[in-house]
Amino acid sequence: MPPVSRRMVLVNSAALMAISSLSACGFRPRGSADIPFATLFLGVSEGSGLGNELRRNLRSSAKVQLVNDVKAAEARLDILSETREKEVLSVNRDGRAREYTLRYRINFRVHDGKGREFIPATDITLKRDITFNEDARLAKESEEALLYRDMQTDMVQQLLRRLAAIQK
Repeated sequence: MPPVSRRMVLVNSAALMAISSLSACGFRPRGSADIPFATLFLGVSEGSGLGNELRRNLRSSAKVQLVNDVKAAEARLDILSETREKEVLSVNRDGRAREYTLRYRINFRVHDGKGREFIPATDITLKRDITFNEDARLAKESEEALLYRDMQTDMVQQLLRRLAAIQK
């Protein structure tokens, strides 16, 4: 076996310290959401991108069964509204938009259908800034669609965390 160099010992020590510091700060990989309900009804349209992604995440990571009958559900998640907004953030010297702010907003509530509110009507808003260049219009439109898709994924993760935080 070849002798261990001093440099190798320092590299290994640094790696060990980095790993132990991560565990000391409370870091842990994101696991599945522990939703406190056995059955859940999703009050969101089938064709909705948000609804589809939410269903996919709940089926794959959570220990909750999605049901199609409201009466069979222990809880109901209703998406009351879902909006996408685009606002001019800055303009160039010709008065044309140079930057936009994209906003993705939902309003939702979680209840049992019998009058008990687990989460009353609540808004979640995400925003991203995007630059715009008239010469690259198609590329910027694709970037905008990608940012909205990214915000939708973030929104689903926030919804799952809020569902997991419900105290029954």
